[in-house]
Amino acid sequence: MGAEDYSQEGGRSRGGDAVGDLANALLDNPVFSQALATALGMGERAAQAQRAAMDAVGLPSAEELGRLERRVRSFSDRIEALEDQLDRVAADVSAMRRQLDDRTEVSADQESLRVSEPE
Repeated sequence: MGAEDYSQEGGRSRGGDAVGDLANALLDNPVFSQALATALGMGERAAQAQRAAMDAVGLPSAEELGRLERRVRSFSDRIEALEDQLDRVAADVSAMRRQLDDRTEVSADQESLRVSEPE
């Protein structure tokens, strides 16, 4: 490092210290603290007014939309699980029908081999 690097680091350090001192002085100033509190309070009141206006018009908030999105995703997952179960049930019913058809065919063959009894 050269002398120039040291002077830049020293300048940065002094600049950071000056900003910190300025911030502390502003926070200690009652007029600035009151103005900051008022500005933050007005921001909250503006947000409340915005929510009230959206409610009056019937528009949902971002939080309500997020909650609705989560519910729709959950519902979609449940429907998908039901579809999977329905597919398994349909496959089971199909297998049972094949087994029943196989038994019926054997019974028809056995019926044709049946000897009628004399009267």
